[in-house]
Amino acid sequence: MDDANGPAGMTTCRGHRWRGAGSAAGLSQHILPSAATMIGVCTTFIGLVKIIEARIGPSHVDEYAALTAVLFLASSGASYLSMRWPAESRLSAKLETAADVCFVLGLVSLSVISVLFAYEAV
Repeated sequence: MDDANGPAGMTTCRGHRWRGAGSAAGLSQHILPSAATMIGVCTTFIGLVKIIEARIGPSHVDEYAALTAVLFLASSGASYLSMRWPAESRLSAKLETAADVCFVLGLVSLSVISVLFAYEAV
């Protein structure tokens, strides 16, 4: 049965159809560029922290941001591999789930690190 979002079991967003985990048009195609961008954000954050450390003294924020960048790297790697495997395979679905989990953990981690750094708690 069709609903406001499109055919049953499928939702649409700006003309894109979401078919679920492991599909060719799945989440992995969106995670990969976003995770790669977030690696750049972490790198920029580390550079800014290094500049500010000269004024405020040493902190561990840059190390935490580097670990967060590794989470985004794992997310982009799993996302890429998910797209390379056949869409119907269980491995593709598992890799896409791993990419999603790593991406969300990276976002939460970077947000917490930013708040702690803003209040100089780290």
